[in-house]
Amino acid sequence: MDLATVLGIILGGAVIIGTILYEGDLMLFFNIPAIAIVFGGMTCATMIHFSMSQFLGIFSVCKKALFTKVIPSQELIQNMMNYAAINRRDGTLALEAEVPKALDQFLGRALQMLIDGQSEEQIRELLEMEIQYLQERHATGKKILDFMGASCPSFAMVGTLIGLVSMLSKMERPEEVGHGMAVALVCTFYGAMTANLVFLPLGGKLGLYSKSEILSMEMMVEGVCAIARGESPTAIRDKLQVFVSSSRREQVKATV
Repeated sequence: MDLATVLGIILGGAVIIGTILYEGDLMLFFNIPAIAIVFGGMTCATMIHFSMSQFLGIFSVCKKALFTKVIPSQELIQNMMNYAAINRRDGTLALEAEVPKALDQFLGRALQMLIDGQSEEQIRELLEMEIQYLQERHATGKKILDFMGASCPSFAMVGTLIGLVSMLSKMERPEEVGHGMAVALVCTFYGAMTANLVFLPLGGKLGLYSKSEILSMEMMVEGVCAIARGESPTAIRDKLQVFVSSSRREQVKATV
């Protein structure tokens, strides 16, 4: 689980709730019509904009943003050097014992293709195709979260306008003016809070995770293809270090 995301949402909510309690009554901000307008409208708009399968996938998108674990670059480089050392010392078939211990499924498939005797070109073509479609899926997930983040303030404005119309229509009854104004302002509060504390940050985090995951997969492709060419562990290390910033590079060695 990404601790920064969870702490950000919890602490952000705590700050908002604490401020409300300090200034007055929390129940003043609980307004069922406002909730229905903002969240109901946002949900319906998202269903209209995306297909049903994409809409239902929002839960897996949020899970991806919260629970994605990016493989550390140095750990990946270390494993690739070990695979290269095993390949040179014992042959390609010896890598079969490493497949169940692979860092993730993508790397496991890449190693299995190498063990099966596929050429470097075949391995690269298939793996790069998988990376391409993964990017498209991630882009769709980010679009959903960004759309939800943009829809919340929009429907908050709709709720605000409804509240203002209701308030103005009851000007002759001053005791009912407050209810209309409450709906108007609480709608704005819900829209701004959820968009800027939940949906837009989650979309941004998903985008960052997607870039990191794609970078790791590209490193795996280059590493496995280098092993297929029979390159040495040191040569593979130097090639993969290009993906890492100079300040984070380490002179790792094969450990098998």
